[in-house]
Amino acid sequence: MRIKAEWHKLTKVMMHRPGTEIDYAMLSPRPFLFERPYKTRVAIEEHQELEETLKQNGVQVDILSDFILKKADADQSFRSALEKKVLSLVRFYGNIESAGAAQAELEKNLSLLDSSTLFKIMTLEPSIDLKLDVAEGLEYPTVYSNLPLANLYFMRDQQAVAPGGVLLGNMKRKQRMREPDITEFVLKEAFKESKLHRISGNGIFEGGDYMPADKFCMIGIGSRTNLDGAMQALASGYLQFEEVAIVENPIYDFMENLPKDPMVNMHLDTYFNIAGDGIAVGSEELMKKARVTIYPGKLEEELKPMEETTLYDYLRAKNFNFINLGVSEQLSYSSNFLTVADRRIITVNVSNVLQRLLKEHVFPRNVEMQVIRDMERKGEENLFPNRKEIKDLGIESIPVHLSELTGGYGGAHCMTASLERHN
Repeated sequence: MRIKAEWHKLTKVMMHRPGTEIDYAMLSPRPFLFERPYKTRVAIEEHQELEETLKQNGVQVDILSDFILKKADADQSFRSALEKKVLSLVRFYGNIESAGAAQAELEKNLSLLDSSTLFKIMTLEPSIDLKLDVAEGLEYPTVYSNLPLANLYFMRDQQAVAPGGVLLGNMKRKQRMREPDITEFVLKEAFKESKLHRISGNGIFEGGDYMPADKFCMIGIGSRTNLDGAMQALASGYLQFEEVAIVENPIYDFMENLPKDPMVNMHLDTYFNIAGDGIAVGSEELMKKARVTIYPGKLEEELKPMEETTLYDYLRAKNFNFINLGVSEQLSYSSNFLTVADRRIITVNVSNVLQRLLKEHVFPRNVEMQVIRDMERKGEENLFPNRKEIKDLGIESIPVHLSELTGGYGGAHCMTASLERHN
């Protein structure tokens, strides 16, 4: 479970099939960190299409729920660990005596429950408030779901697989804080991964801000990863690159005096990605504004910055080719593609997503006008990945229908936890 470069052949990923938890997000998308509501049935079909596309490209796909169920049914020690995990999550309230008795009954009954039930409890985290019923000796239950993990299907963010081990995230938003607990549990107890380092304390870190590139890596800092988190990752010794570039996630000039929308540049991979060895895809405007501080990658060296530059100049000095994304493409998840091999990428159908966003007036009016002008200037038929530069550089793009699922703020890159890549 090691990854050195984003363009090395992808051989293994973990995904989470959206379940009941996303139905809660449809009731109030923004508080659940979603961009817009969508049809959950169609979204699940899109997720299945993404899984099949990965398999057709030689990638082993472990669906989180299926993997946990099979492991729990075949391995009693893992099943016991799963029961213990679930027991720590469920809360009972109300009459102290009744709540205590219910908690004890759950502990006694856990071994009788299906593994699928245990998994659903982990994603919904229910609490049961017991009130006295009219009938003597009975309680009336009111069930709450403390915080359904509606964002769990964005499996990139809970961790980052580096050359020396797995960096476990410490997520900023309360809606997502518990997600790394689940992936840590699975990686440790099921995959038996021993090299795990958890970002902690004041450090925040999410996998969407991490981009490995063979001899160096990049870590974006902004609304979801901070400098403390990036430096903890560097100090872990897991990165094992010659250089680590800390990238300050920028915003567009036209947004400077507007209320900040952290979702526009939530992660590094929302405006930048790598499609192959020496091929950068992203908004050049943002890349030229993104300030970079370069640190030595070797742990024995003092963690002092060696140089400051911009992301664009940093990559240009390393002889990268650039494919520029306009604002209409960047805001339609163009850079959130998944590279499955050198110059082979799985992309969203950008034109479909963009039309959906415009039809539903998702953007603020001033941003929407910028998007429309950019789209009209390019021509809808020339939007990423249907670009001449793509073909000229020999990049094969594989479009997947994700116009529903992207409503949660992310594309194929965000939806997959890459576990193994081979050079």
